[in-house]
Amino acid sequence: MRDTKILVFGQDGFLRPLMKSPARSTAVLLFTMIFIFGALVYTLLLPSHLISGGTPSKPIATTKNNNDSKMSKMPPKQIEIPLNCTFYNLNKTCPNHQEIPSNNQHRLPSSTCPDYFRWIHEDLRPWAHTGITKDMVDKARKTAAFKLVILKGKAYLETYSKAFQTRDVFTKWGILQLLRRYPGMLPDMEFMFDCVDWPVILAEHYYGGGSNSNNATNVPPPLFRYCANDATLDIVFPDWSFWGWAEVNIKPWEILSKEMKEGNKKTTWLNREPYAYWKGNPDVADTRKDLMKCNVTDKQDWNARIYKQDWIQESKEGYKKSNLASQCTHRYKVYIEGSAWSVSEKYILACDSVTLLVKPHYYDFFTRGLIPMKHYWPIKEDDKCRSIKFAVEWGNAHQNEANSIGKAASDFIYDELKMDYVYDYMFHLLSSYGKLFRYTPSLSSEAVELCVESMVCNGKGREKQFMMESMVKGPAITNPCTMPPPFDPPSLHANLRRKESVIQQVDSWEKSYWGNQNSKS
Repeated sequence: MRDTKILVFGQDGFLRPLMKSPARSTAVLLFTMIFIFGALVYTLLLPSHLISGGTPSKPIATTKNNNDSKMSKMPPKQIEIPLNCTFYNLNKTCPNHQEIPSNNQHRLPSSTCPDYFRWIHEDLRPWAHTGITKDMVDKARKTAAFKLVILKGKAYLETYSKAFQTRDVFTKWGILQLLRRYPGMLPDMEFMFDCVDWPVILAEHYYGGGSNSNNATNVPPPLFRYCANDATLDIVFPDWSFWGWAEVNIKPWEILSKEMKEGNKKTTWLNREPYAYWKGNPDVADTRKDLMKCNVTDKQDWNARIYKQDWIQESKEGYKKSNLASQCTHRYKVYIEGSAWSVSEKYILACDSVTLLVKPHYYDFFTRGLIPMKHYWPIKEDDKCRSIKFAVEWGNAHQNEANSIGKAASDFIYDELKMDYVYDYMFHLLSSYGKLFRYTPSLSSEAVELCVESMVCNGKGREKQFMMESMVKGPAITNPCTMPPPFDPPSLHANLRRKESVIQQVDSWEKSYWGNQNSKS
């Protein structure tokens, strides 16, 4: 019988042929297979450091490294800053929370900021080349209600005049919550704040309203307020009502926006009243008095249902008829300015209804992000009634398109105007503003430290309630959103032209509609 060729491992580690008889070959083959299987099992069970020739690692070190890896993937723990009223009332000074960890180095990444943040660059452009000097800030005192100084993460206040109602109170409260949310992250700075509606820094008084001149002698004073317009250079800042409007029982925005979102679900858009709704105080402006003429009468129906709000009577009756979360019952809601811009705009846009926006003269910090026919329907200021009637007729005839406009507006409000973004807007605005300083801010003898305890511990009633409800518990676990780039001049002008073009298109439809109505009559 012929010998069978068997492959076995030689001394050099390579497989070699072995010529043997059949019986002997079978035994050798079996032995070889057992040897290979045993070597394989031994190798798999052998510690890795012996295979590689290294030194053994301690088991505890391996466990620690695994834990470190897991910990690095875990979100930072939410830290709460205690409210220490006992300390404040005993010492009449603000407690020192500097020893509390800030999470600054361990925050989670955040998203890109909404597009309206780009207007921060435009609002600060008057000082982009000259920077901000002490003389500029001091000149803004003329109409300011207060000056706030931020040094090493703490706030200090100089009060010049009392603002209307609690506007100044909740504005300062909001800034303190920003400092709790992002402790130690703002540069040192000081700024003047005017709580009156009307902007006062006229662009025409300063080098033609926005030249890039480096002449610091004719640079506008930086003055913060709630709104501005195309003729002014006031710096817009989120208004007090985001933390509550105590006098009219409007809750802090974080609470109220959730209630309004739930309120929207109670009645679908198609099942709402097919008219335009407005309720407010008409006595603050002629344009609102003019709107009252659009109400339904026994002789004329402009598709509008207009109601006068008597806040004095409402307060006596416990605000039973002014719950904003229960006012999303019409397919259309009218927004119209008062003496200037109105805080009501965000509440109207949040309703899922089509916002019929009477041509505005002012803007606040977020409304420049609204697009006509995407977020609202433009209404003529000088022909309100006919403009409203046409808008409602068009919407009722094009229900899907109208419903989409209402939904886009409420999505904008709930997604891009949530309190996270309100705080991030404040953060980026003040951070950018502080970086423009050409001097080191300091405290005057009039400055007093402002803290959460000094505002809330001895507070009373609805004012204290809203503060407690809107208080930031501690440092954020996420970074501020990432700022979008500034507009370049061509894209900025193109943006403005597109909006104007859409408004002109609606005007053209309206003229055609009324032309057809007149021809029928």
